[in-house]
Amino acid sequence: MAGETVCVTGASGLTASWLVKLLLERRHTVRGTFRSPVPGANDHLKLVPADLLEQGSFDQAVEGCDGVFHTASLFFTKNITDPQAQLIDPAVKGTLNVLASCVKAHTRKVVVTSSVAAVAYTPELKSTSVVDESWWSDSDYCQETSWICQTSMIYDAGLAWYFVSKTLAERAAWDFVKEKNLDMVFINPSMVLGPVLQGSKNTSNDIILDFLNGEHFLNLQHMFRNSCIGCVGVKNVAMAHILAYESATATGCYICAEQLLHYADLVALLSKLYPTYPICAKDAEETEARVPVFTLSAQKVKDLGLNFQPIEEVIHETVTSFKEWGWLA
Repeated sequence: MAGETVCVTGASGLTASWLVKLLLERRHTVRGTFRSPVPGANDHLKLVPADLLEQGSFDQAVEGCDGVFHTASLFFTKNITDPQAQLIDPAVKGTLNVLASCVKAHTRKVVVTSSVAAVAYTPELKSTSVVDESWWSDSDYCQETSWICQTSMIYDAGLAWYFVSKTLAERAAWDFVKEKNLDMVFINPSMVLGPVLQGSKNTSNDIILDFLNGEHFLNLQHMFRNSCIGCVGVKNVAMAHILAYESATATGCYICAEQLLHYADLVALLSKLYPTYPICAKDAEETEARVPVFTLSAQKVKDLGLNFQPIEEVIHETVTSFKEWGWLA
């Protein structure tokens, strides 16, 4: 499939920048969309401005493209005062705007970046659960602050609204393509970690950076939260998109997670790998029983041919990147 023309929305993002890099290495011509200018354009990479909330904004970018990778979405959990405007509309309307442009352009295949947030969080979730692609998050359930406080499975209302936005966006996309002749696949990664190409910080990598700096924001008492977090390397997530695009039989969605850890285990791993850093909460005592760690099944994406990079290697590359960009001494 080398030599095709493809579009990557949100090309300056962590996953998108690696996706662009891998696509160029496979000799594709890439159009990347952005809200603000990014470096790196050349003969095989054209950068096109686009706005998630503007209808028709992606028409120019996807016109003539064989495939489209829709990665553009907002991921932040702080200072959310209007969840509808800040998270839900960009996720839902943005996805539908991109898909509408793909229909106009008769795009052969679309791969959309979603999240485990759209899959795993329902009242049925238990320690014995094996979460696979047949699951759906319950958006109403995710909004209940009582659930957040009682189980600590997610750490703040901001993250809960992110879960809602990803769930609603994926459901809206599937409803849309039911009526259109459009081949669409979703990639659902857990928290994406890895080396940064574009020189800008992002929410998922900031979790590791804050731990290493001793400034982790999840708990003001400098103790890790009693919750779970999935981890996966950014290069694996980018490659999952490409494998799904290149596979003639790929269908539905694909969970992309190397492993799921309790925060206590993540803190212990960071303390072991980087004992000289003031890792927040590395000596904190747990004051309540741990929230159970469930299982995320990534077998479907493995069947596409994806081999996961061990999370220890991913963290090492991530920290090396922090040092290279001057974010960590």
